[in-house]
Amino acid sequence: MDLTMNELISRIKEWLEEKKAERVKVYDVREKSDYTDMIIVCEGSGALHNRAIAENVLEQAKSNSIYVLGKEGFDSGTWILIDLVTVIIHIFDKETREYYDIEKLWQVSDRIRKQQLSSEQIKKED
Repeated sequence: MDLTMNELISRIKEWLEEKKAERVKVYDVREKSDYTDMIIVCEGSGALHNRAIAENVLEQAKSNSIYVLGKEGFDSGTWILIDLVTVIIHIFDKETREYYDIEKLWQVSDRIRKQQLSSEQIKKED
């Protein structure tokens, strides 16, 4: 099944919301990452809830012929990662999400990239 990126993201968000995932955030990292295009971060109320969210995503991906490259974190359930190649989904419990604050990494990455672009422009002007 060929889906546009917007269609894929929309479906994934629906699958997450079906299982009551909270604080769903989507990050377009196409210009910041070499390994994926989009990152989705969400949270559940705990390990059991996180596993239910992840299992729904995996079942839906399979029924929609979407390739799953990998999955990690089912044992602990505090941080589950699902790699759909062009989209990586992080499912956290609240404490783990706050502790790792991976969303801040993309903000820092963006700030560093902008600084690098600025310094490259300065070099070109010299």
